[in-house]
Amino acid sequence: MDQPPTHSPTALLRALLSTIETHVVPLTAAGIAGGSKVFGAAVLSGADLAPLTAATNDERRSPLLHGEVNCIQRFFAQERFPAAELRAPSPAAALASGKGGGEGENPPYPLGSARPSPRACVFLATHEPCCLCLSALAWSGFARVYYLFSYADTRDVFAIPYDIDILQAVFRVPCASSPSLPAISAIGEGSKSKGEGEEGKKGNESENGDERPLYNRTNKFFTARSVAELVAEVDDPEERQVWEKEIARVRGLYDELGERYQRGKREGVGSASFWK
Repeated sequence: MDQPPTHSPTALLRALLSTIETHVVPLTAAGIAGGSKVFGAAVLSGADLAPLTAATNDERRSPLLHGEVNCIQRFFAQERFPAAELRAPSPAAALASGKGGGEGENPPYPLGSARPSPRACVFLATHEPCCLCLSALAWSGFARVYYLFSYADTRDVFAIPYDIDILQAVFRVPCASSPSLPAISAIGEGSKSKGEGEEGKKGNESENGDERPLYNRTNKFFTARSVAELVAEVDDPEERQVWEKEIARVRGLYDELGERYQRGKREGVGSASFWK
């Protein structure tokens, strides 16, 4: 089975943040205008971290076309993967073509031999993947997953609580010591797994003391990590501060996108999604 090379934390940070800004944000900006959510994703080459595929949420067409699912479908529909061929269209061009969700021009599911193994790639999600997207990642074979915003961010910053709600209500079977599962009460670092400090518990536990994570971030199918966790692996304290500021800057690109989505929702911009 293909194993991607090991990259330094700084190489990963540089590639992940650049891909979000250059390839994902323009697609998302176009998609929001049609009622789609702010979630985007990309597949990067495991060899050199070049972006291969990018997409954004396209719930205008289907409630199942979350950013990650849309990206996975595009990845398996592509026939060629040179990094130079990936060009994020301008928002105006995407809207004009009706393909703000990054549908692309590729025929469905060709058997192109140029496609790299998902196992040899890096999967990037702008927001921590929901249960639908976690399953899609497992079934499609991506082993390394990174995300910028945590579940708590999605709920508290973007006012979209359903990732947490569905995981709690559908998948988190109550144990004997916690028969009820109230809403999670955390702000900020909701991205770390249990065992990574007090802040790592926030966003993953219910208010009644249930310390079970909402899902296993390290499992037999993939490992999911927040982009912020990479900063802790940078040795130089001054360089860590530089990357913390860069993460904050890229996160800031979503301030306006989130407000535009909420404004469109208030104005009645429609989509196929039942849960807005």
